Amino acid sequence: MTGYDAAEGLIPFRDERGYGAILFDNTRVRQAKPEWFLPAFWGEQARPVASGGRGGAWFVDAPFGSSVLRCYLRGGLAANFSRDRYWWRGANRTRSFAEFRLTRGMAAKGVPVPRPIAAYYRREGHFYSAAILIERIDDVRTLADRAVVAGDGAPWEEAGRLIARIHRAGLDHADLNAHNLLFDPTGRGWVIDLDRGEQRIPATGWREGNLARLKRSLLKLRGARPIEEVERDFARLRAAYDRVWARGT
Repeated sequence: MTGYDAAEGLIPFRDERGYGAILFDNTRVRQAKPEWFLPAFWGEQARPVASGGRGGAWFVDAPFGSSVLRCYLRGGLAANFSRDRYWWRGANRTRSFAEFRLTRGMAAKGVPVPRPIAAYYRREGHFYSAAILIERIDDVRTLADRAVVAGDGAPWEEAGRLIARIHRAGLDHADLNAHNLLFDPTGRGWVIDLDRGEQRIPATGWREGNLARLKRSLLKLRGARPIEEVERDFARLRAAYDRVWARGT
């Protein structure tokens, strides 16, 4: 995943706060700038993403196209010590560079993912902060939104087929929840947020772990819906997944 890619551009930078680098798709932009990764730079062209995640994401109307800017933020107990700083272990192991390259690799394998535009890190001493710009897919809603509004009318079978497809490509999604599956009105789906994901040989253990995580997120988001309804809907998703997986395509 980190081999030579002629479409990758790399720009180092240094300022009063430290130094860093930007990895970018040179078929989308000619030269990337550090200020692109600051929401304030975009002013009214940046709007916070309202649903899912830990915050730290904005829709951006940029000259290179409609995009999502996402800053990497910690969750859980680690957030009490540092909200946006990570231990430095080398440029290629930064969250942003790793996700950029994994997403590009999955796109090359035909996995429906939004294309990454640029990834950034800034190092300060033994720590770094990071952000990524990814293309925005218009006219889509998350499976979480569809499940709450439509219930059994949500795209359960389409979701199952989509997950089987990404697993066949070897994508072990680190956070496969209902916010990270998008669908347009025709039922076409995409998977987003590949942070901390890995490309692996398909195996039962991690595939089942992904599916279990998704089911937990659906149960958490069920609101007033009975657990039995969520179980029934997930069974439809799982049946579609199993049918596609059994075909081996």
